[in-house]
Amino acid sequence: MPQVPILNGIYSNESADFRSSYPRNMVPVPKSQGISQGYLRPGDGIVSFGTGPGVDRGGINWNGICYRVMGSNLVSVNEGGSVNILGTVAGSEQVRFDYSFDRLAIAAGGNLYYWNGILTQVIDPDLGRVLDVQWIDGYFVTTDGTSLVVTELNDPTSVNPLKYGSSEADPDPIVGVRKWRGELYAFNRYTVEVFDNVGGSFFPFQRNPGAKMERGAIGPHCVVAGFLQEVAFLGGGRNESPAIWLGANGGTDKLSTREIDQILQQYSESELSKVVMETRVDKNHELLYIHLPDRTVVYDASGSKVTGEPVWFHLDSGIFTPSTYRARNLVWCYDKWLSGDPTSSALGYLNDSVSTHYGQVIGWEFGTVILYNEGLGAIFHQLELTCLPGRVPLGANPIVWTSFSVDGEGWSKEVAVSAGKQGERNKRLIWLRQGSLENMRIQKFRGTSDAFLSVARLDIQLEPLYTTGPR
Repeated sequence: MPQVPILNGIYSNESADFRSSYPRNMVPVPKSQGISQGYLRPGDGIVSFGTGPGVDRGGINWNGICYRVMGSNLVSVNEGGSVNILGTVAGSEQVRFDYSFDRLAIAAGGNLYYWNGILTQVIDPDLGRVLDVQWIDGYFVTTDGTSLVVTELNDPTSVNPLKYGSSEADPDPIVGVRKWRGELYAFNRYTVEVFDNVGGSFFPFQRNPGAKMERGAIGPHCVVAGFLQEVAFLGGGRNESPAIWLGANGGTDKLSTREIDQILQQYSESELSKVVMETRVDKNHELLYIHLPDRTVVYDASGSKVTGEPVWFHLDSGIFTPSTYRARNLVWCYDKWLSGDPTSSALGYLNDSVSTHYGQVIGWEFGTVILYNEGLGAIFHQLELTCLPGRVPLGANPIVWTSFSVDGEGWSKEVAVSAGKQGERNKRLIWLRQGSLENMRIQKFRGTSDAFLSVARLDIQLEPLYTTGPR
């Protein structure tokens, strides 16, 4: 029987455009196991770890302790999931953490706070509005969108206005600051400038003209330093639509595919400026998360290297349609990936033995490429998914549905089969008498986290109707 690729698929839209269909809540794993060259496994579940005083706004591991901002409170979370409120910070949106040897810095609500056993706010009027913060070479560097502001070496609560710096190669606003390889990166809306520490009596950092990048970031949290030993960001240059870029040594390489670019263009620049990006390196996956308002798209650098093509997938917490992904601000602490919830006061951790989110059922879906027989018709006698079934709770009898499309836009009525009860590990997922192929056909499969199965391959059994073309 012919084998059909399942790691990504195709669909179409009203613009007569072929679009890529990336798996939803199923993670592509490019691993040969004797059945196929890769498979789809369930996305990690989110297990409850505790409850905080509000919606999660950011997290960090400092000195082996998980710190987070939840609602209007800075909190610490211990290894048992207990939350201790440490103080109050301003704002309601995403915060930025960084730390020096002896203090934790929090940029929240336009203000700068330090925690070193006591939560204090920097009230020096020369600090100005704080959009972002980064510690480098003994300085805390912030930006108000116009200037680069450094604190005093001997007093991190003090700012000298004579030591302001600027990023003026292009008259675009500064949106964020990061450190990478001992250099300070100023992310502007349309450019990125790199600075080296040269000391001196005034602003201690000097621009490196040869390292300037001609693309910039949309927002302060749309930037990740260290992904693939470079900097990744959401943005673009002047007169460019938004995309995901990887930058280093004065150049940029595109990470996003045409499909990801089309998804990004569904949102306004104001919405994209609030996007949060983060990385997670785990189990031979190098993952870049882009948290959009109603879903999260993920790029797997390791998988892309193995397959030779970009590996992307979607994560969300919905059943039938995407909804906000409830794991954000991932922190490796206490030997697990701790996560906050952008929709509630829940705390959780990622667990690959389930795929529910805080005990709630979610949906998954994947599709195929176009099945095309060069204009020759065929009868679909059988479809079979080769899976790892039987890992479900006692008493559960989950279902997997399939449907097909002849144009990539409209879909047939779904047909269901049992995915196997607990212990039914030899269960075969087979659909019989699945219609015919006249010109082209796309197959789609969906289920819920109740099924909890990995899918290795799809096989089809066809009977050709013509040998020389339709009569």
